[in-house]
Amino acid sequence: MSGSEPKQHGVAKRATIEDVARLAGVSRALVSLVLRGSPKVSEQKRDAVASAIATLDYRPNNAARSLASGRTRTVGVLLDDLANPWFVELLDGLQSIFREQNLRMVLGDPRYLARPGESPVSAFMELRVDGLVIAGDFNADEDLTRATLHTPAVVVGTRAFDLPAADRVTNDDAAGARMGVEHLIGLSHNDIAFLTAPTGAARLRADAYRETMTRHGLQDYIRVVPTDMSEHSGFSAMSRLIESGRTPTAVFAANDILAVGALSAADDHGISVPSQLSLVGYDNTYLAGIRHVSLTTVDPVSREVGIRAAEFLLARIADHSLPPRTEVLTPRLVVRNSTAQATST
Repeated sequence: MSGSEPKQHGVAKRATIEDVARLAGVSRALVSLVLRGSPKVSEQKRDAVASAIATLDYRPNNAARSLASGRTRTVGVLLDDLANPWFVELLDGLQSIFREQNLRMVLGDPRYLARPGESPVSAFMELRVDGLVIAGDFNADEDLTRATLHTPAVVVGTRAFDLPAADRVTNDDAAGARMGVEHLIGLSHNDIAFLTAPTGAARLRADAYRETMTRHGLQDYIRVVPTDMSEHSGFSAMSRLIESGRTPTAVFAANDILAVGALSAADDHGISVPSQLSLVGYDNTYLAGIRHVSLTTVDPVSREVGIRAAEFLLARIADHSLPPRTEVLTPRLVVRNSTAQATST
């Protein structure tokens, strides 16, 4: 057995920083400089340390480093529904900034993260994360509020609850909903229904739908159909509209998942989209861009929201005394093949 392969009773022993230093022929302090990315190390010695790390499969002891620096270099991201494709672009935006700072994201969904009777934020507090990203609708309970008083935090994608010490970055849900409804009205649709959901963002979008319809004198056509935000409930809601005896000429859904369910229901009932029914979603997820879906949808610029949220959080980690900030980004409408001019009756 060579000295470069520390083993014990046939089971590999975890390599230490001293093992790396010994194999590379340098001091422990120099290995630490390399791990911190210091520019003070020559390229030759940096390569020697890198080679030793690869040979030994060395993993830094993050717990020890955290105790020494007071930082874990991790950010907890609390998501209200990991199955929602809206989070894909958001996470990409967050990661594009955190990666530059050598920060690692740890994702958590409260359905899987918390033990019974425990706040979903508790696991992140045990990990001593450097910051929190809270994405989606949550019950701002006492534990979550307390956590954000001591840990830098940013809320993204919702204005449904208030955390006084946290920053907030979101898209303008009301403006986005107006875009969707105005697009349909511009195509001469009057009978426009809205599929809503039990979230703060959906409530803002529903309110804007009602306001826009009323402003155009279409208040008699207002129909807000509740769902649980799943594709199945979108299918059921659209089926109920069709079977009511007054099928709308257009439907605006609170998210793309509901719109996909509505599209399936229309097909099931022999209704052609967009010649007989126009559909608009919200979120511009990958679902909307699938060729056979080709859904017109409101893009809440989720990647940009993620980028700004990460920048806000990094600034707060650097200076906890910053006053809470809110930034609302303007969404945009993406027109695809699910909307068309209303046919005259």
